[in-house]
Amino acid sequence: MHFLRVIMPLRYLTWLLSGFGFIASLVLFWLYPLIGTTPVLVLGGLTLLGALDYFQKKQAIRRNYPILAHFRFLFESIRPEIRQYFLESDTEEIPFSRAQRNLVYQRAKNVVDKRAYGTMANVYGDDYEWINHSIHTKHIENNDFRVTIGEGNCAQPYSLSLYNISAMSFGSLSANAILALNKGAKLGNFAHDTGEGSISRYHREPGGDLIWEIGSGYFGCRQPDGTFSPERFAANAASGQVKMIEIKLSQGAKPGHGGILPAAKVTQEIADARGVPVGEDCISPSSHSAFNTPIELMEFIAQLRELSGGKPVGIKLCIGHPWEFFAICKAMIKTNITPDYIVIDGAEGGTAAAPAEFTDHLGTPMHEGLILAHNTLVGLNLRGRVKLGAAGKIVSAFDIARTLALGADWCNSGRGFMFALGCLMSQTCHTGRCPTGVATQSWLRQRALDPEDKGNRVYYFHQNTLKALGEIIGAAGLAHPNLLRPHHIVRRVSVNEVALVSALVPYLQPGELLKHCPQHPVYQLFWKMSQAESFDPAITPAEAAERSAALV
Repeated sequence: MHFLRVIMPLRYLTWLLSGFGFIASLVLFWLYPLIGTTPVLVLGGLTLLGALDYFQKKQAIRRNYPILAHFRFLFESIRPEIRQYFLESDTEEIPFSRAQRNLVYQRAKNVVDKRAYGTMANVYGDDYEWINHSIHTKHIENNDFRVTIGEGNCAQPYSLSLYNISAMSFGSLSANAILALNKGAKLGNFAHDTGEGSISRYHREPGGDLIWEIGSGYFGCRQPDGTFSPERFAANAASGQVKMIEIKLSQGAKPGHGGILPAAKVTQEIADARGVPVGEDCISPSSHSAFNTPIELMEFIAQLRELSGGKPVGIKLCIGHPWEFFAICKAMIKTNITPDYIVIDGAEGGTAAAPAEFTDHLGTPMHEGLILAHNTLVGLNLRGRVKLGAAGKIVSAFDIARTLALGADWCNSGRGFMFALGCLMSQTCHTGRCPTGVATQSWLRQRALDPEDKGNRVYYFHQNTLKALGEIIGAAGLAHPNLLRPHHIVRRVSVNEVALVSALVPYLQPGELLKHCPQHPVYQLFWKMSQAESFDPAITPAEAAERSAALV
């Protein structure tokens, strides 16, 4: 026995047995032809597979464990599904919990979304949050909550819902997914952001309101060399469907990273929407060519507002270097030109596929980015002129309420509306093999997604979420979500201590930045580094730190 283990280790036993079985099945088939060829073919195939594994040199595990290694590959390939369906808890967010997904599915299907037997959340765990209720509650009749964008500054201001579809391009999402999203937006009278892939015929067909996002590739408004085309922009912006224009500076999924749609994926439909040649690589640079400085960005905003006939124009970004955002704000003061709105995208977003390092470790999370933007605009007396939107894992009414309390005027959601379409969170968006037809260009896969049915689900998800928001606001004794403030949100900071968010986060007073530099370390360090004339720091971080230390 010891001799056999030396000559043929146990890890080769499967291969050895299949070989013996193959020989035995050959003999039996020769003696008794009625047993058929199936055992011969199966055992012969396994024997051949074991031989190929043993003699190949690319994978050590196959060479050491012929045949058996393939079971590892099989289980590894379905590991996410095994974890999601059998091992994951209902409250484990990776990146969305089963409880969060089920809430969306129920509201999208317009079925009961109530839950019995108490909360599954650990109310004594760190960072647990809630809103205190009122004895004197309010009954809110109309849950169609809205905010006006561009009022007093635009010829065509827009009344925007407090909950809208975040930027997701045709090309990233399937044609049927875009049709369903826009149909839902049309039914619910809320807005659908096109993503930087521009306006396709699938956006136009249902007729829902659009926020046209313009990225660094200027898709839909570009010259053949990839630079901005005022004429093409004006032609597209004239559409009655286009309600707002959004300049994308960066996105939460991959801030500071450009993109490329390979030539093989640039179909005629995608080429028509983006204004690029069919069958050529479609490149999104990592930065814009239409402006190089914060002041030029403000001038570009003014140009787009004029070319669009007075429609609201804003910017979207994931906050990076604080001095760059401060530079943009200083440019607003210097030019007296302001965007009509700013959308803060969180690093915890989004639907786009990205390198792992960008997804996990680049960009500011939404809460911190939103608070910084809100504080800075308040400190410069600009908050009344610039509305703030926010995006980043916002799928429930409480998510919306918390985000509004932190300083936002409205919220966007990408993955929430993907769940409404039937997304299972298989996390295969970048492969083209989406099992529900949401994030794929495969005709066969996307035919499973019925735009009529899923459009209704998008509508119901939006309506039922805002209805739940109205119930939360009324229970808190408020008449409208725009009355939410940081002191309405309570956060547990330890087992024995809770605090209002207003006590945890310092908020600036109106005009404070115009009078002096606040004591907050972010402003002490980075405000003096910013300049309206450039995105580059006016002084180095080391010099800024020295000046801050001298003040102390």
